Amino acid sequence: MSPSIFRSRFISLLKNRHGRLMSSDLASIPSKDSIIASQKLVSDQIPQSISSSSSSSKPLNFLKYSLISALTAATAVAGYASYAYSYDEIAEKAKALRRSASYTAMDDVSGVDKVQGRLYSTIMTVPVKLADVYLDLRKTIEEQVKGYTEPNAEMLLPDLHPLEQHVFTLVLDLNETLVHSDWTRERGWQTFKRPGVDSFLEHLAQFYEIVIFSDQSNMYVDPVIDRLDPKHCIRYRLSRAATKYENGKHYRDLSKLNRDPRKIIYLSGHAFDSSLQPENSVPIKPWKCEADDTALLDFIPFLEFVARNSPADIRQVLESYNGCDIPTEFIRRSKEHQRRIQEQKQQGRLWKR
Repeated sequence: MSPSIFRSRFISLLKNRHGRLMSSDLASIPSKDSIIASQKLVSDQIPQSISSSSSSSKPLNFLKYSLISALTAATAVAGYASYAYSYDEIAEKAKALRRSASYTAMDDVSGVDKVQGRLYSTIMTVPVKLADVYLDLRKTIEEQVKGYTEPNAEMLLPDLHPLEQHVFTLVLDLNETLVHSDWTRERGWQTFKRPGVDSFLEHLAQFYEIVIFSDQSNMYVDPVIDRLDPKHCIRYRLSRAATKYENGKHYRDLSKLNRDPRKIIYLSGHAFDSSLQPENSVPIKPWKCEADDTALLDFIPFLEFVARNSPADIRQVLESYNGCDIPTEFIRRSKEHQRRIQEQKQQGRLWKR
């Protein structure tokens, strides 16, 4: 076979094979009509799935919002009940609710009435259970809050010795009454003793049961008193845990001291603002580190006179000094009393003549 014939047959063979490959590739490429049809099919199927999922989520959303609304309403009702009613009042209402929920069928009641009564009792079981849960939760919360707002004991002091039943109790505030605490960047916290505090405590400890009642914590009170009173003139010390917290302030409730209120004197630089018994309160000038202060020493004559004469009710005595500076008024009354005694003595001498 000649080379020209072989070349022509080889070229024709390649053309036939290339044509087959091209025809197979064109057959594998989808037509435009088939692409458009598939797109329509997909577009028809997608909204159906979306609509089916959205229709199935509607009941879930309704249930969710219903639950949120119920919880919000229950919280609002519980908040109003806590604000408007005490625990005991709500407990009484809950008892009435329990009685209404308990159904006992009578013999002469018709079958329809029995069914209605049982149905009502079943429906009322849910509010009764909710009321019980609310009462238990409120009782727990109020007990926890009471631990922070009420004094830590019903009787803050032990009983007096039988031989000391006549002794008066002198309750003293600490800050700005006996001491003053000051803070500076250079020195930090420093506590200063009021002038005359040593003589005041040592002298009056002979006549009074002295008690420190502060609204500061034990971490502040104990170290200060340990250094302030090395001779142990102060019998008892009470701190913030013994106060009553009310309206954002700590008050001294003198009725919790386990002492006769007729024999209690509360001396403080903020007496009327820090005590729940103003009739037992004696104000003293708050001390702000004045070096020439003599307020404590000025009170000694009055307090000693009270202890020696033992009035039946100290509250009546303090009421007679209402609006007056007690040390100054006491000196004036003492001088007036001595003047009258001198006049009576002179009159007696004149009668003897």
